[in-house]
Amino acid sequence: MRQDRVTTLLGAATLLALGIAAVLGLRAPLDQNQGSLVRLMFVHVPSAWLSYLAYGGTGLFGLLYLLTRQRRWDRLAMSSAEIGVLFTLSTIVGGMLWAKPTWGAYWVWDARLTTTALSLVVYGGYLLIRSLMDDPERRARVAAVIGLVGTLYVPVNYMAVEWWRGVHQTQTLRLLGKPSFEAAPIYGWVLLVGTVAFTLLYFYLLRVRGILAAREDAREERELMDELNGLEVARG
Repeated sequence: MRQDRVTTLLGAATLLALGIAAVLGLRAPLDQNQGSLVRLMFVHVPSAWLSYLAYGGTGLFGLLYLLTRQRRWDRLAMSSAEIGVLFTLSTIVGGMLWAKPTWGAYWVWDARLTTTALSLVVYGGYLLIRSLMDDPERRARVAAVIGLVGTLYVPVNYMAVEWWRGVHQTQTLRLLGKPSFEAAPIYGWVLLVGTVAFTLLYFYLLRVRGILAAREDAREERELMDELNGLEVARG
């Protein structure tokens, strides 16, 4: 795939930010109780943030499609949903690796974990429904509605640890109020850098996937036109 300048620069910035985040994470002091296991937080939390960002993007792009009927918004909505599913899986795997030594089990039906698993059902269904519809306009409309409703997952999952207290810790990065890292303030800075790096990663992946989706749409349109032309020739 030939990369444009914006994609190349965005990819370079993403790679640099991820490298800085990795170095800071590896050099951060060990936790008194968890030791090096705490380093999982520097991937787990940004992954969760990226999944929120991606699902929010799916809803936003879906809304823009409904308002404008421009296919590019539908392509971005689909791309964002795929990224969200990928990083939700990353969040779950990282969380399981962290949970086993700290909770004694890879998985518990905690409110945060349960709603995270349900998001895979919602957005997996979103992608499945898209694959079952041939009409591009109908597919885009239905997907946009599902994407908008699906964004309710983000606030519910974020607040799950406050509404239904379970074994999962409360929010590490608080959208309301200030984050607290009195024991090791460096953790807050590492998480901030990691979150910025993963945000850049989201936009890079979104751009690349959007370009590929546009090419897929163009190919589908060419195939459809070829099929219609073939029918006209046969009738003539």
